[in-house]
Amino acid sequence: MDGVRSLTQQQAQERAALLEVDRYDLELDLTGLADGDTLRTSSTITFSASTPGATTFLDCLGEVEEAVLNGRPLPNGPPPGGHLELPDLASDNVLVVRTAQRRTDAGQGVHRAVDPKDGEVYVWTSFEPDDARWVFACFDQPDLKAAFGITVHVPERWLVTSNTGDATVTTEDGVSTWRYGDTPRLSTYVPVVNAGPFVERRSERNGYDLGLYARQSLAPMLDRDAEELFEITGSGLAFFGEQFGLPFPQRRYDQVFAPEFGGAMENFGCVTWGDSAIYRNPPSYAEREHRALVLLHEMAHMWFGDMVTMRWWDDLWLNESFAEWACIWAAARCTEFTDVAAGMLATDKQDAYAADAAPTTHPIRQVLPDVAAAEATFDDITYPKGAAVLSQLVAYVGEDAFVAGLRSYFRTYAWGNTTLDDLVAEVGAASGRDLTAWVEGWLETSGTDRLSVEVGDGGLTLVTTPPEGRTTPLPHGLRIGAYADRGDALELLESLDVEVTDERVRVDTGAAADLWLVNDDDLTFAAVRPDPASLELLLTRGGDLPTAVGRTLALTTAWRLLADGELTAARLVDCGVHVLGRETADSVVEPLLNRLVEAADLWTPLTDRDALLSRVADLCLELSDDPGRRVAALRGLADSATTPEQLDALAERATDVDLRWRRLTRLAELARLEEAEVEALLADDTNPDAWVSAVRARAARPTAEAKAEVWATVVDERKIPPGAIYRTGRAFWRPGQEDVLTPYAERFLKVLPSFGDAGMVWALTVARAFYPVVGGEADYLDRLDVAAGADGVSPLVRNTVREFDDRRRRRDAARA
Repeated sequence: MDGVRSLTQQQAQERAALLEVDRYDLELDLTGLADGDTLRTSSTITFSASTPGATTFLDCLGEVEEAVLNGRPLPNGPPPGGHLELPDLASDNVLVVRTAQRRTDAGQGVHRAVDPKDGEVYVWTSFEPDDARWVFACFDQPDLKAAFGITVHVPERWLVTSNTGDATVTTEDGVSTWRYGDTPRLSTYVPVVNAGPFVERRSERNGYDLGLYARQSLAPMLDRDAEELFEITGSGLAFFGEQFGLPFPQRRYDQVFAPEFGGAMENFGCVTWGDSAIYRNPPSYAEREHRALVLLHEMAHMWFGDMVTMRWWDDLWLNESFAEWACIWAAARCTEFTDVAAGMLATDKQDAYAADAAPTTHPIRQVLPDVAAAEATFDDITYPKGAAVLSQLVAYVGEDAFVAGLRSYFRTYAWGNTTLDDLVAEVGAASGRDLTAWVEGWLETSGTDRLSVEVGDGGLTLVTTPPEGRTTPLPHGLRIGAYADRGDALELLESLDVEVTDERVRVDTGAAADLWLVNDDDLTFAAVRPDPASLELLLTRGGDLPTAVGRTLALTTAWRLLADGELTAARLVDCGVHVLGRETADSVVEPLLNRLVEAADLWTPLTDRDALLSRVADLCLELSDDPGRRVAALRGLADSATTPEQLDALAERATDVDLRWRRLTRLAELARLEEAEVEALLADDTNPDAWVSAVRARAARPTAEAKAEVWATVVDERKIPPGAIYRTGRAFWRPGQEDVLTPYAERFLKVLPSFGDAGMVWALTVARAFYPVVGGEADYLDRLDVAAGADGVSPLVRNTVREFDDRRRRRDAARA
């Protein structure tokens, strides 16, 4: 629909002041999606207006077939800009709008997917931030909450899931009607309907009735993982309910793994996932940990987002930062993934540092004039930096006080809307601390403080240097570890808790340390520059530190130095070889191997690249002898094998289907792939989406024909599911293939406006995954920056491209 308008904060404030919405009664007819493209919906809205006679508008991006306000007909057809005018409101109003939506293949609001294996059709909905208006007419803003009564018509053999679980089902003439009980008062972005011939698995855990759903062709994989998913779900619901002093308020909690869905969505009581989370091969430890974190993140949203919701999108961090912090906290407390903090340090937190170092960084909380601007903040500042900042707040006020503040917050505001001030008041009251300076610094400014120590005869001084544009450091609560070199170990002599109140803080210690580990235990968000002696020990002996977080800090400190042009990729790989040769925590092995592969692959001059990749491959071969490290190590080998001996070892050890596909992708990059091998593996692979693995393997070929075929499949035709685009993009954009990739880097400039036409998930996924990490003609990055700023490019795409420009400039400098 042309001319779609993004709701502004001013419009939302005016509408919220005028209206109170009592309920929505929704009736969705999905029968037209069994063989066609049409969804029909009836939305009956009961609401009141504080000023009779006033005019407002309704959000609607379907074709209105009938609209009646208090018995008066309204215009039919597509509402201009997606706004249906509602004139002459009464005190109490009933509005009925019947719409048709035929745009059901773009993944925005509603999506119809067809399983390529058996032809079965599956339908899902997803509405964040403002995509409910594609499916039903509504007041699409978070602070106009209402109860929802949902009725769904589907073909008789389909199952339906929605928020409140159990439905009354009747069937007539091959059509089943599912009627659900009312939801609690929810914002418009968290109701949900999923439908199709799903397989269903159920289990009782901790008093909850838990459900898992997936398409029929994935039933064996779902059954393999169901027990783990049920266990984590049951444990998570019990943990959050106890910690927050507010149990999840209904017995039923469903999770639906849907085809062609990107990420996961926190619909109340019925979370929808992309079914890439049902791994086609037995998952690695890191994959299992990541899935547990996503599960707990979406579950935390039942409290942070669904029960208590931000008033406007400028407080998105009240949803996302808290859910991200809470999932790490819960995973460490109630699952087997007790080293999750080290795993997150190795992965998402490094992305947050990169985002905060880019010119696109922004405060965690900022003015957002409309929803389009809000979409651009679903990023590494709001998510992992926000989570890290909350971890710092926990360290600053103490966990007991923090949790007490959260309990009071939920008790006071359940089923309502809040702002930053509401939460800060509760945590401040519980801790007895004035958090004004903390809020102003951590939430309303951007950039990363730099921590260093000065070691002298008179003791230790912690020096905190604020970033450009800020004159004072943030209030940090952190720890410095004093370690002695014992030859075969780095022994902790003393842990020094420090509160930063000024640029220079004197630290009292009697320790004669060989290594001062600043930000030991990773309690704060800051860049660390070790003193020369400590840096040398971190780079050469980091694996001798006694904790997983400490060992990971050794390598991630090196990673930030590499990104800032202060360390070579070769020295980082040296550090990583030592750390991983001694690492005992499963959480970090695969993520840290990925860091080493990336350093050798993308941060190394082409003349040295093969030699450094070969060094990483040798490490992977050593690690693969350990059964607990085998999968992670062989995945690393598939990304780095260079010599004939390494490639032979990969062929011998790549026995499962996933590793065989990874091997073929590596062979393709090296121009050694035989098409017959692709066809043979396609025949062996039981994955219904095996064709995507074949596309990925072919994408790595250094030929114009291969690149043209994959570009058409991913960018032009949009056939690849969101969950598979990242690995496909990595295979496509390979160093050393600049000659065949430069035309596509130039095309990327031209297609940027199209990335924003199918919703937030597609825009974010394709802009990141198919960002040109190599290639382009003269002044390419300057021209890309201009193209990203052009009219018609969504703010989300613009910011993503410019952030990735900064990363590429750093890599290019390292490779020069």
